[in-house]
Amino acid sequence: MEKPPHVEENIGQGSIYSDPEAERTYRRKVDFLVLPMLCLMYFFDCMDRSNLANAKTDGLDKDLHLQGNDYSLLILLFYIPFGLFDLPWSLLIKRYSGRVMLSFMSIVWGILALCQCAAKDFGSMLAIRMILGVFEAGFFAGTTFYLTLFYTRGEMGFRLAIVQSFAVLASAFSGLISFGVFQINSPSVKGWQYLFIIEGGMTLLIGIMGIFVLPHSPQTAWFLNARERESATARLLRDSSSEVATSFNLKECFQSWKDWQFPIWCIITFTYPVAYATAMNFFPLIVQRLGYSVVKTNLWTVAPNLVGAVVLLCVAKSSDYFRERTFHIVFSLTLSLVGMVILAAIDVIQHKAVAYFACFLMASGAYIPSCLVHAWHNNNTVHENSRAANTGLFVGLGNMAGVLSAGTFRTEYAPK
Repeated sequence: MEKPPHVEENIGQGSIYSDPEAERTYRRKVDFLVLPMLCLMYFFDCMDRSNLANAKTDGLDKDLHLQGNDYSLLILLFYIPFGLFDLPWSLLIKRYSGRVMLSFMSIVWGILALCQCAAKDFGSMLAIRMILGVFEAGFFAGTTFYLTLFYTRGEMGFRLAIVQSFAVLASAFSGLISFGVFQINSPSVKGWQYLFIIEGGMTLLIGIMGIFVLPHSPQTAWFLNARERESATARLLRDSSSEVATSFNLKECFQSWKDWQFPIWCIITFTYPVAYATAMNFFPLIVQRLGYSVVKTNLWTVAPNLVGAVVLLCVAKSSDYFRERTFHIVFSLTLSLVGMVILAAIDVIQHKAVAYFACFLMASGAYIPSCLVHAWHNNNTVHENSRAANTGLFVGLGNMAGVLSAGTFRTEYAPK
């Protein structure tokens, strides 16, 4: 006897539509269309955010006449708008959809990344970086919330890890691109200027592509049929949300802020990303401390970041499989802490191999919590409006932790 295409699952006293075949095809389509597009956009987000360190190894600080703590200020002040604007962007994404707002952000920050090549001094570069921080602010928070509209609890951690792995790959490929670009000998255009031109131009193109690829929601996705759209709604109602495709309601956004757990989440999300920000912004400078040339420094940042991406995916997959977050997060933070303690405790010039191994430890642990922490709190928020506001605030607090990272790497503390 042939099985029916769908069944009704009993949940409590009610029932929920279930169509396993349609759910499989739905998940496959989202995995191969929505997820790769978001990964590419985030890849260039992180590349444009972190390439200042690569540019510095090619003499950006000398060409812009940076003095004292100017470079640290460029990093530190970027994180102020980068942390403050996450919440507004998340609310706008709930109101106008990820397709519109994520693509718009990518296009604007691509243009701003291009403009960095025209900076002549500290003031002009700071102005560009501050505006860049405004438009890059909401991307990870927005992407996290946007993915909760497509994936269930047991799928979110690994999917977020895939997106986050592209941030790690961005650091690696930024080193590779820098390795090639910095060998261009041009009397009129510096190597670091070519770096901003190439990476900013690619970001702009990806942002334009996002408008045509990303859907507003699963219920209106251009690549889904009617059965798959029904399944998309049913699977979220079974696992993640009390309601699906709700309209934007500002009052509902902040209801969960009265919960006793809310301040604890604020503390967690402000403290865990310090290791992440350190790895993203200062990794080339940490490797440069080992005493290698500009070319070798950028090349040697690749391997630790690639290993970090693999560890990230493995730990996130384990977290989804066991449906456990806490111990996986603690493990990853401990891993990066051990790497940092080693770097702080030894003479890196005398013990280059040990120092380079510590870089692998730091990269392996620093990127994981940003996936699992935000998968965790989104898993426990069943209302879409609250989820949008919480994600925006918590990611923003995490971004503000970059200020602590930038304040740690001050010029007067060099070289130790």
